[in-house]
Amino acid sequence: MFPSRHIPLSLGLPLMLLGGAMLPLQGRINGALAIRIDDTITASLVSFYTGLLVMLLITLILPRGRAGFRQIVPTLRERRVPRWYLLAGISGGYFVLMQAGTISVLGVAVFTVAVVAGQSLSSLLVDRIGIGPGGRRRITFPRLGGAVLTLTSVVVALSPRFGAGSDSAALILLVLLPLLAGLFSSAQHAMNGSAAVAYGTPITATTLNFMLGAAVLTIIWVGRLWIFGGTLTLPDEWWYYLGGPLGTIFVGMTTLLVRTMGILLASLGMIAGQLLGSLALDIFVPTAGTVIAPATVVGTLLTLGAVVFATLPWRRPVHIRPRVERAADPSRTGR
Repeated sequence: MFPSRHIPLSLGLPLMLLGGAMLPLQGRINGALAIRIDDTITASLVSFYTGLLVMLLITLILPRGRAGFRQIVPTLRERRVPRWYLLAGISGGYFVLMQAGTISVLGVAVFTVAVVAGQSLSSLLVDRIGIGPGGRRRITFPRLGGAVLTLTSVVVALSPRFGAGSDSAALILLVLLPLLAGLFSSAQHAMNGSAAVAYGTPITATTLNFMLGAAVLTIIWVGRLWIFGGTLTLPDEWWYYLGGPLGTIFVGMTTLLVRTMGILLASLGMIAGQLLGSLALDIFVPTAGTVIAPATVVGTLLTLGAVVFATLPWRRPVHIRPRVERAADPSRTGR
């Protein structure tokens, strides 16, 4: 069964950072594959099918995965979660498609800024509506302040990567695509968290995400092949096929963590991991035009501070009013 006890912050925060760090690495790999084969849709399809293969193997090998898979039909029949939650996988397909299609043009930094902006804005709304398994959560000052500080610190961290482009309008329109991906991803994580509770394991929710995402991308790929034609040519290098497995780590961890930490806090932790992952990539695996400036490090530290600020148990002091003894009423005593 799905674990009922809450994950402590001391364990949840490192897991969020690790899961978030998978995202820029996945984006770098998917973007490189799209450039190598000159085909964004095929690169996205490869990423989803490799991820789906990993999740199917996990489902077959682990008893919890098999048990969760058997719960799909009863869960849908009994409406333990809304059936439209199955559409969460479409958001994942769109996200990977935007990774492969825009990250080679925008770069990891600008792509991360756009995604983070969408996540920070939508996670507040998702928590307020109560889509996630934790139900409705109030938009308190620490939560709102943490989201705003995170968004600000991301801009600070990535500011050295921004420059005056030749076509600013086209760049803004291109940035809107990953911004929408970020907006959708918060709802996706919340729906996956609720579904994981119903299935008894996050394995099933993650597997269904990859199934639906792969199905949607397959329809798009087949439709394009039927209309425009083409051939399928894939590279021999093994590392081009790691995008999907990295995506399973990201989706699986978010599905697990949103149940106990809320979609906003889980998103903030993932944002911090994305920044750390982007920074590590720029340092150890730089690409053309990579810039490592003090603002990048400062912004990363600010983001980590924002996560701590949002997750601390800020509580108002409880004021206990002194009990006032009521005078005896002679009329009630019969005297």
